[in-house]
Amino acid sequence: MAKKNISLSTIKSFKNKFLKNNKNTASRNALIKNDLANVALNWENFTQINHNFSNLIKKELPATNQKASGRCWGFAGLNLMRLQVVDSLDLNTFEFSQNYFMFWDKLEKANYFLENIIKSKNESYESRLISHLLKSPVQDGGQWDMFVNLINKYGAVPKDVMPETNHSSKSSAMNYILTHKLREFASILRKKPIKNSAKLKKNMMETIYNLLAMFLGQPPDVINWSTRNKNNKHIVISDMTPKDFCKKYADINIKNKVCLIHAPMSNKKFNTMYTVEYLGNVVEGQIIKYLNVDIKELKKSAMASIKNNEAVWFGCDVGKRFSRDMGVLDMGIYDYENVFQTSFKMNKQTRLEYGDSEMTHAMLLTGVDVKNRKSYKWKIENSWGTKSGNKGYMMMTDEWFDEYTYEVVVDKKYLSKKLLKYLDGNTINLPPWDPMGALAK
Repeated sequence: MAKKNISLSTIKSFKNKFLKNNKNTASRNALIKNDLANVALNWENFTQINHNFSNLIKKELPATNQKASGRCWGFAGLNLMRLQVVDSLDLNTFEFSQNYFMFWDKLEKANYFLENIIKSKNESYESRLISHLLKSPVQDGGQWDMFVNLINKYGAVPKDVMPETNHSSKSSAMNYILTHKLREFASILRKKPIKNSAKLKKNMMETIYNLLAMFLGQPPDVINWSTRNKNNKHIVISDMTPKDFCKKYADINIKNKVCLIHAPMSNKKFNTMYTVEYLGNVVEGQIIKYLNVDIKELKKSAMASIKNNEAVWFGCDVGKRFSRDMGVLDMGIYDYENVFQTSFKMNKQTRLEYGDSEMTHAMLLTGVDVKNRKSYKWKIENSWGTKSGNKGYMMMTDEWFDEYTYEVVVDKKYLSKKLLKYLDGNTINLPPWDPMGALAK
């Protein structure tokens, strides 16, 4: 019978074989004092990096900076909306308040969490569901439909009206306090009769509001703001609600946008609608909804949107095959196979099913390089400041899009009649821990 343990003699044979291979020792010597990214950099792919594109949206604005927070999904959504504000008011540049957005997202997530705790009261605290709910009740991350819920309920305000604070830009301490308190509230709610839950929860939510106001400041009820346009004309906006501001100056037909995903997994069908249980922020708001389609449909709709001067919110696994300094997402930018003398063979389905990949980040597609009606590379507006890539903008190859892009948000008008029909089909529930329940952060 084969031995189950690894013997010392086997380990010795590993060592001897390793030392006899000059490529192994060369890689070891290089990696001892150098970062993997520098050692594995593929010269051929490096020389092909080009930040020029055949099709771009008409107006690109300076890259924003989410700093030490996980608000990429909100930044990407607000960056999409600000393009319309710049057109509406004829401005050189503009930013929405990401802090205002963050305040309401945290408040709504807290309420959503407490409602789910009440709903799941009969579950054991050891159950997978309760463990999942308690893990990160108010993390920074989010999804497109969660963004829509906040804009529909609270609108948005210019950045000057509610500027960043220390804890909006560096959220870990705030998240710790909020999570600490919410877990305490969860333990109380689970021990009390359901009939007392509403009053208890209201008092708990007042505490959460107070904590958020201390960390982030209190959101304004109305906008009183002024700026100057391209022609130096003074523009004054007085006593306008955040919702009216969005409706008047930042209308991007948000209600007509849909989320397409590419999840080639054995438990999911293409041309099928999915949602994720216990995933959301605004109670009774729009639920998370995805239409799972072939990757060609994601690219086709995104390309059509960009050609029509509409940027595209999209979600991907940004940390894979990625050079942050160069701002490049390229399957061949690093030659791991040659460095390590082994191949990496998991495809997209396997990576999703075995926990090797999921959506981690949301950004905007603002350009695409097209030859013979085929996309070759994509331009991305990120929210990590202007130091990486081309002043904060990045380049993604078409091959990388295939492997690590999971969703795009486009207007319905860019979908075929066939796909539009599927939007009205039955929606299948996925468990909270499904890879498609991952939040961009």
